[in-house]
Amino acid sequence: MKTRPLGKTGINLPILSFGASSLGQEFRSVALEDALKSVHVALDCGLNFIDTSPFYGRGISEVLLGVALRGVPRDSYTLSTKLGRYDLTHFDFSAKRVAESIDVSLHRLGTDHLDIILCHDIEFVPMQQIVDETIPALRKAKQAGKVKAIGFSGYPQKIFKFICEQTDVDCVLSYNQYTLQNTRFADETVPYLKAKGIGVMNAGPFSARLLTNAPLPAWLKEPETVKAAARAAAAHCTAKGSDIAKLALQFSLMNEDITTTVSGSANPINIRNWAKWAEEPVDRQLLAEVLQIFAPVKNLGHLEGLKENN
Repeated sequence: MKTRPLGKTGINLPILSFGASSLGQEFRSVALEDALKSVHVALDCGLNFIDTSPFYGRGISEVLLGVALRGVPRDSYTLSTKLGRYDLTHFDFSAKRVAESIDVSLHRLGTDHLDIILCHDIEFVPMQQIVDETIPALRKAKQAGKVKAIGFSGYPQKIFKFICEQTDVDCVLSYNQYTLQNTRFADETVPYLKAKGIGVMNAGPFSARLLTNAPLPAWLKEPETVKAAARAAAAHCTAKGSDIAKLALQFSLMNEDITTTVSGSANPINIRNWAKWAEEPVDRQLLAEVLQIFAPVKNLGHLEGLKENN
């Protein structure tokens, strides 16, 4: 798997990474055997950067990931988790909880250090606390050797400049905002981050199943016009003998300014397919046709978190 450097952190990541949210049964019930096997298949396929959070499965993802990684040499994978979001409406970015959360995650994951720690979904809280309290607490953990790189994640593009104009972080993670349909992350934010030497990570190349042939989940927040365009694009890919998921993944991996794209599944077959697709050439003609289908709804999204953070 091809790798790219993560800003100025000294960390190199594969262009395609493994998201462990599915291990927490966030989207469907998962068999324990599949959950554990998916981790090993990901590592075998070169997806040796693993991203998780205590929010995923309310701790289950971290626990199962720790079990799956037992006996795997720690220097053979890069590990990221998050803090601050613990349930759908439970957020705590206090300095006290930062220290506690890191120690709990280390215990669950069975390691003595994290490569990356991110403040999770900061758009749901008044963000000044992240600058004034949370990031300084993360720096203490970094100085103590528990963490190598610190940063934050979220959906609205406004959050990135708000934080990075006021304080220093090593890296950030944006989700569902660099896809076939929505490239706001690269259009509005990536050049700014790159100029500051901040590591750039992307998640959600399939935009919560929007860019797949799977039935759209009821909780999907995208406008109906976007959903309709996605169904049309999926049908077009099928008619051309391809899969929109393949095109979506390849598109996200093409951007050289984005270090890695994180995608999650507890299905080992999916993971093997992704690794294979990552090595295959992009059908440029099909890509142009699909982008044309999405043109009328390009960059349309939804609000996430507090209104003032969007």
